Amino acid sequence: MTILNETYTLSNGVEIPKLGLGTWFIDDDKAAEAVHAAVEIGYRNIDTAQAYGNERGVGEGVRTAGVPRDELFVSTKLAAETKDYDGAVAAIDGSLAEMGLEQLDLMLIHSPQPWDDFRGGDYSEGNRQAWRALEDAHKAGKIRAIGVSNFQQHDLENILSTATVVPHVNQLLVHAGNTPSDLLAYCEGKGILVEAYSPIAHGAILENPDVQAMAEKYGVTVPQLCIRYTLQLGTVSLPKTANPEHMRSNADLDFEISETDMAALLALRAQDYGEHSVFPVYSGK
Repeated sequence: MTILNETYTLSNGVEIPKLGLGTWFIDDDKAAEAVHAAVEIGYRNIDTAQAYGNERGVGEGVRTAGVPRDELFVSTKLAAETKDYDGAVAAIDGSLAEMGLEQLDLMLIHSPQPWDDFRGGDYSEGNRQAWRALEDAHKAGKIRAIGVSNFQQHDLENILSTATVVPHVNQLLVHAGNTPSDLLAYCEGKGILVEAYSPIAHGAILENPDVQAMAEKYGVTVPQLCIRYTLQLGTVSLPKTANPEHMRSNADLDFEISETDMAALLALRAQDYGEHSVFPVYSGK
């Protein structure tokens, strides 16, 4: 499982493990156990968010995982509804307190709009204020790296218009069937590392016959193929699971997808998320 030992280097020199554990939908009272299992397997990158409601449990898992704190890369996200400086400052300190940590490795603005207005109104000023709060926390040493999530190019340009720190990360919905190539290229050009959440398309991709056939050709599972795809795109991959068997399988990626097959996956359009389409990020906006 060498992938668990591999890292990218952010634009400020901070190293981030290429494969992480996503914790969306892991209940707070189960989160510490999931973190323990992941760390025991070899994961060192743990991702959560204020909106997940499990920061306390994730923090407990990090503090009691049995490895030095500086060996773990811990991320959380500012609630999408927080669009003012004072509220963001309080929320940042709130995450640190909730998780029981003195420092975070990465904190992101979860979305450029509140979830009930996703891809809707203009929150440009609010995002600049929230970003200024993250910059100040970064300068104060509370957060080692800062970034955004679900930001499109114009959202990034808004931040950059007043930023003193270029976002280190943009966490996006990226998977075979949904590859925002132009946005990935823009981020790369700005030195912004992309993290891919839902690399297995929230499970929807499992039934795709073309992807199934390609996975069979490589002798791997569909999730393994999909995670490997996002890694070969140059992104951090954040599959989410509380199941230790899935954690192990997701990290067993000792194969490489050919250029031809990468091109086929890049061209694939598969964005049917079934029952999960109720969530804003899967709504097609």
